Amino acid sequence: MKMQLPYLYFTFILCTISFKAPVMRCQNVTCNSTDLRALINFSSCIDSGIDGWDISSSGCCSWNGVTCDNSTTSSKRVVKLELARKGLGGSICKSFEGLDELRILNLSANFLTGYLNPYHFSLQKLEVIDMSNNDFYGQLLHGDDLPSLWYVDLSMNRFSGSIDATYCSMSPLIEVLNLANNYLIGEVSESFVKCSSLQHLFLNGNQISGTFPKSLLQLRDLRTLKLQENLFTGSLNDGIGNLSKLVKLDLSFNRFNGFLPDVFDQLETLEHFSARSNKFSGQLPKSLVNSQSLLTLDLENNSFTGLIDLNCSAMIQLTTLNLASNNFHDLVANSLSSCLGLNSLNLSHNHLRGGLQFAFKNLQSMRRLSLSNTGLVNFTSALATLQYCENLTMLDLSLNFQNEELPTDMSLQFRNLKELFVSNCQLRGSIPSWLSSFSNLQVLDLSQNHLGGSIPYWIGTFKYLLYLNLSSNSLTGEIPEGLTELPSLIDMNISLERFATKIWSSIPSLDLSYNMLTGHIPPSTGKLRKLHILNLKYNSLSGPIPGSLSRMTSLETLDLSHNKLSGEIPDTLRELSCLSTFNVSYNQLHGEVPETGQLATFLCTSFIGNPGLTCGWDAYSPPAQTPPPPTPVVFPSDKMTIMGWPFVFGVPTGFVITVGFCFVTGWIFPKPEKRKVRVIRIGR
Repeated sequence: MKMQLPYLYFTFILCTISFKAPVMRCQNVTCNSTDLRALINFSSCIDSGIDGWDISSSGCCSWNGVTCDNSTTSSKRVVKLELARKGLGGSICKSFEGLDELRILNLSANFLTGYLNPYHFSLQKLEVIDMSNNDFYGQLLHGDDLPSLWYVDLSMNRFSGSIDATYCSMSPLIEVLNLANNYLIGEVSESFVKCSSLQHLFLNGNQISGTFPKSLLQLRDLRTLKLQENLFTGSLNDGIGNLSKLVKLDLSFNRFNGFLPDVFDQLETLEHFSARSNKFSGQLPKSLVNSQSLLTLDLENNSFTGLIDLNCSAMIQLTTLNLASNNFHDLVANSLSSCLGLNSLNLSHNHLRGGLQFAFKNLQSMRRLSLSNTGLVNFTSALATLQYCENLTMLDLSLNFQNEELPTDMSLQFRNLKELFVSNCQLRGSIPSWLSSFSNLQVLDLSQNHLGGSIPYWIGTFKYLLYLNLSSNSLTGEIPEGLTELPSLIDMNISLERFATKIWSSIPSLDLSYNMLTGHIPPSTGKLRKLHILNLKYNSLSGPIPGSLSRMTSLETLDLSHNKLSGEIPDTLRELSCLSTFNVSYNQLHGEVPETGQLATFLCTSFIGNPGLTCGWDAYSPPAQTPPPPTPVVFPSDKMTIMGWPFVFGVPTGFVITVGFCFVTGWIFPKPEKRKVRVIRIGR
């Protein structure tokens, strides 16, 4: 038995080695020497190298982002090079020529720069190339030696020059071509007729001009066509009906004009159509308002006229409709009542006039509704109708109901409402108590009305309120302590669903400016650590500026100007490191402006109009004349004209004044080093 033990041990070791041998051989397999050399050449021009690449090793198949084939030979071939979002800098200065088995090349979302030359990518088996979101420039990548290519994404770079169908010549299999967000100019080449296999074409975000490219009308397999944000002009012809497989068509932000062709019945698979911000006119074509496939329709900011008359019994798929900023003069009664799947509707800035149709109560799926500046009347009736839309989360009724009395004795149910805009309506009365039942409000805008009375204490009970605008009213009394108890502005560690319908309303703000508020600024305001904007200007607030405001660590804008505040500016405010706008002008402050920290970054214009206040570092001090409060802006129902004689004369004049100001203040030529002995009085 003792003689057998060494033998058994030896046999066990031998079996173990024989079992591990294939695994060890697999781990030691090297990639093809030509592939290895190509990868090393590529990495030589990458700044700081590539994480996970050991160029001293021949086992490149284990390198980060490198995938080899499944062959069992001792020399595997590289088939994928995927280095997206790796923070790579530098350029592609060497050829990938040796990687002749490469199928996928993805270097997107890095910091690579330079030209892309054809010889870099002469790879017969390359199927996918994604170089998007880098800093490549020059002419577009071109060549004639990529027969297997079907996917190309060169978007979000700085490529320039004209656009042609080179890629379709390189590969008859090309299906996806994304050249969006570059600097391409000129017209789309007629050679695009060669792209017979193209299914998804992205040319948006360039400077392409000309009329709608006729060559694209021959691409019968197109499913996605995005031409938005270019310089296209002219009208659309009936040929667009040839693109019968289209699912997405976006013509937004161009200069197309004329009528929309009545061919949408031929586009039986079209789900998303956007032509916003063009110059289209006339009435909506019948085939469009009877489309059975459309999910979203966006025609905002054109010159469409006539009635809004949708056949919702046919448009059973419609979920999003945006007809804002047109010249529609009425809404056909009950035309929207059967759009039961509609969850987003924007009819703002039209000429609908009259009361809100009671049929709106049928829109049970509605979540976002904008009817601002449509000439609506009878605010009480509108709210009574819309409360039936139980899923409503955003409601914009601004610029309507002019000079009506705000109802006070209503019982309303808007439990899911998160954003409410009722600004610039010149509504009379006080802030109604029925608003307190809107417990999920995140945004409340009642600005530019004629509301009086005090700010009710219950506003501070809104658990999710992030944006409150009560500016340009006639509110009196003190700032309630409840406003400093808003949980979402104290600790925003709350899961909130943010729609950010209007960009400015997504910034945590408290705006009580242009009212008649009195009393002190509550010291507990400093608890609002998540507040970004605090605007209390043009009131009659008195007392000192609380030093506790220094605890508002997220504050970017603080405007306390044109009040009756007294005392010194708290030195602790220098700790507000995020503060970019600060104004305490035209108060009754005294002492010296703190010259350290964030406060030292503001001009003395932020402190003028205070009799006893001195500012010691800035030589610019304009006359301390109290300007009158600006008149609240009331937008007309017609579209705003930007280019006019005031613009022509105003811009040059403003430019001259600005340049003169820059010379005086030393923004262009640096001033001599400041001296502490210089003191400027900025009082009255």
